[in-house]
Amino acid sequence: MPSCLGLYVDKRIIKYAKVSKDKKNLKVEAYGVKFYENLEETIEQIIKETFSFQIPICINISDEQYKYSTLLNLLKPKDLEKAIDTEFEYFCSTNSKNKNTLEYRRLISQNTTNNEDRDKLNIIYVYANKITVVERIQLLDAYKIGLISPIALTLPNLNQFASGENSVYVNIEDKTEITTVAQGKIQKIDKIDKGMANILKVIELRENSLSRAYEACKNTTVYTKAGQNLKIDGNEYLEEIILGLSDIIEEVKKVIDNNEIQIDNIYLTGTGIVINNIDLFFQENFMDKKTEILIPYFTEKTNTKINVKDYAEVNSAISLAMQGLEAKQEDVNFSNKGNTMNTLKTILTADVGKGTGKQILKAIDLKGSLQKELDTVEKGMLRLAYIIVFIILFYVGILYFLTTNINTKIDETQAVISDTNQKIAQVSSYKSLVDTRNSEYQDIITQIEQNNSNASEAYTSKMQIPILLNKIMNTIPLGVQLTSIENISGKSIVIQARAEKYDQLGYFKTVLAEEGILNNVTTSKGENVNGVITVTIRGDLPY
Repeated sequence: MPSCLGLYVDKRIIKYAKVSKDKKNLKVEAYGVKFYENLEETIEQIIKETFSFQIPICINISDEQYKYSTLLNLLKPKDLEKAIDTEFEYFCSTNSKNKNTLEYRRLISQNTTNNEDRDKLNIIYVYANKITVVERIQLLDAYKIGLISPIALTLPNLNQFASGENSVYVNIEDKTEITTVAQGKIQKIDKIDKGMANILKVIELRENSLSRAYEACKNTTVYTKAGQNLKIDGNEYLEEIILGLSDIIEEVKKVIDNNEIQIDNIYLTGTGIVINNIDLFFQENFMDKKTEILIPYFTEKTNTKINVKDYAEVNSAISLAMQGLEAKQEDVNFSNKGNTMNTLKTILTADVGKGTGKQILKAIDLKGSLQKELDTVEKGMLRLAYIIVFIILFYVGILYFLTTNINTKIDETQAVISDTNQKIAQVSSYKSLVDTRNSEYQDIITQIEQNNSNASEAYTSKMQIPILLNKIMNTIPLGVQLTSIENISGKSIVIQARAEKYDQLGYFKTVLAEEGILNNVTTSKGENVNGVITVTIRGDLPY
C-alpha cells in the first residue's frame, strides 16, 4: 500500500501527515503539529516517529510568487511551451528580475471567467529564488523527495466534491493565501500579509511561548458581534484574536470584491481554524456566501473516533501528501526540473596539458637509457614505485589471510546450521501440536467475548438516548429551544434548534462539543425567519 509523508513548513511551525492509499481509499496514518528551533532536527524526528524513511516526502516551497497571462489554446504543444517561456522572460526583463536566479513552473487551465475568452488558456506562473529551491532539496537530501509544491495549489485536492463550484480557499497560516477556483479550475492566488503571525505574536509576548500562544488560540471561542461581550472561561485573548481576524476578513473582502468570478463558497483552512467558531464569525461577515471549515473529503469515513477538526488542523500537510500519492499537477513540482549544481563544469574542462603535466611527462622520459645516472625526480618516482608494490603485496597477504579464516568459519557455521535445523524440525513438530490446541481454545474465547460484547453493546445503546436527553437538559442555554431530536441511524443524532441570536446557538454547539455530549459536532447555515434563527446540529453519540 503506497504511502506519502506531507510536510508543511511555516515559520517556527511544521505540520505533518502520513497518508496511505489502498486502491481508491485514502487514510491518514499519522499527523501532528510541532514547533521547532532547528528545522532539520525536527524533520528527522518526524520521519522517525512516522517510520517514513523509505516513502516519498512532499514539502511546500516557500516565498513563492505568482504571475498570470493568457495564450491562445490553438497553439501546438511545442509552440505553446516556447510562448510560455518567452512570456516569462519578458516579465523578468520588464520587472528588473534576473531570470537566471529564478526557478519557475507553470499551471495551464481553461479560461472560465469570461465567455468571450473561452478560446484562451490561463497560465499561472509560480516562481521562486533558486537558492530557496536548493535549500528545500538539501533539507530532504538524505530521504526520498516526492515533490516540492506551492501549498495554495494543493489545498483544492481536499475538496473532491467542489468541481462545479466557484470557491475561494482561505488558508490562514503565518500569512494568508487565497486560492480562487472556478468550476474546479484554479484561476488565481492572492497573498496578504495579515495572518496568524499577527495574532500569535501578541499572545506570545504575554505567554513567552509560541506553543502556549497556539494552545490559547485553540481554547478561544469567538462569537458574532452580538455576543462578543460574553465572558467565557478560556477567552482571555478574545479581543486580540477578534481584532486580528477582523483585519484578515477585510483583506479577504477586498480580494473577493476584485474577483471577476462570482464566489459561492468560502472554505477556511490553516492554523486559523483552531479558533473555535471561526466559521460562524466569517459567516456573519459573508452572509451571501456559504462559509465552512475545509475538511478532507475522505476523513469522515476512515476514523470515527477522531474529531475531523483535528485532521483539518493539518490540512496543508494532508494536501501535499495527497498530491504526492495521486501525482497531480506535476508541472508545478519544483523538485523535478532544473539542476543548480553546475560548479564542477570548470574543473572537468580544465586544461591539464600545461605546467605540471609536461613536467611529469618529461620526468618519465627514459631517453638516455638506464646507464644514465638517475636524477632527483627519477629517484622519487622509483621510491614511489617501491611503495606501491609493497602496498599491493601487503594487501594481497591480508586478503589471503582473511579468505582462509573466512572459509574456516564458513565450515564451522555450516555444521552449526545443520545441527540447528534438526532442532528446529523438532520444535516445529511440537509447535504444530500446540497451535492445534491453541486454535481450539481461541475459538472458544472468541465466542465468549462476542457474546459479552453483544450484551454490553445492547445495554449501552439502550441507555445512551436517556443519558443524552439528561445531559442536554442540564446544559442547554437560556434562549435556545429544541424543536426536534432524532436518532437517524446508529450513533447519528440530528437536533433542530432555534434562538433569537447566533451566539446562543454557537454557545450551545460549543457546549455539545466541549462537554463531550456529542462527537464530530457540525451545524448548518442558520435560517433567519421573522427574527428567529433555526439551525440543524449534527453529531455522533460518544460510544
